[in-house]
Amino acid sequence: MVYACVAALAAVAGGLVLRSEYEKKHFVTDHYQITSGKIKGNKREFVFLSDLHNNEFGEKNRKLVEEVDRIRPDAVLIGGDMMVTRGDADLRVILELVRELAARYPVYYANGNHEERMRRERTVYGDLYDRFTGELAEAGAVYLSDQSADFGEDIRITGCNMEEQYYRHRFTIPALPEKELERHAGKADPARFQILMLHSPLFFKNCRQWGADLTLSGHFHGGTIRLPFLGGVMTPQYQFFLPWCAGRFDSGGKTMLVSRGLGTHSINIRLNDRPQLIRITLKPEGVAMKNHL
Repeated sequence: MVYACVAALAAVAGGLVLRSEYEKKHFVTDHYQITSGKIKGNKREFVFLSDLHNNEFGEKNRKLVEEVDRIRPDAVLIGGDMMVTRGDADLRVILELVRELAARYPVYYANGNHEERMRRERTVYGDLYDRFTGELAEAGAVYLSDQSADFGEDIRITGCNMEEQYYRHRFTIPALPEKELERHAGKADPARFQILMLHSPLFFKNCRQWGADLTLSGHFHGGTIRLPFLGGVMTPQYQFFLPWCAGRFDSGGKTMLVSRGLGTHSINIRLNDRPQLIRITLKPEGVAMKNHL
């Protein structure tokens, strides 16, 4: 009886490991539509990528590039943590991907905590950060480190960095000072549809107050393991069943999209939590459109 129970548990554990390995290499595309009176003329299509952590979907991320090509977005938005920094950083995967995408589409790149670690810890990483940002520029990507860029006449895209303390905070949700986003990224543009890439999703209220019409975040990898009705189990900051691990959130006429990310990091597991590419359609008010994914 004992041996049978042990064997059954081993079989279940083995099945979960195999499922996790499958999920890590098979991403899904989720489509979100947002309507705004600030969008003028035709609808706009964006793709949002986050938290790749050097994962590859086919050689040189061929499957990921093919999916972006299928969507044919107006621009690609990258929300950070595309590599792993642990006293060293391998930039090959993300730079190959950016070169492929930037040859086809405008690419806007904002920092996550791993890029920020390279930027701050020069004694550890030397000039690696400068070489990285130089390679992004050479590829044609627009790098948004506490900076903004206008996209057409009606959209502004901002990338905002975060201090290390907000990533290291454990178990509870830290408070973000009222003017912290403005201190980093300046003022929002109220006349344009304001997209804000802020890597952590803990601060949607601050983002709304700053003026973000659409906040794009990631960082929590969907909670690593997702349970029906309960959502993501645990964030990297040891917050359990946090509602903002993944998905769409609307409040006060503003929206936050939180990506489940495309890779894993410290906890190398995904269960019921497949990697995610996000497709975003921005459309003017009064325009009916079917989801044709």
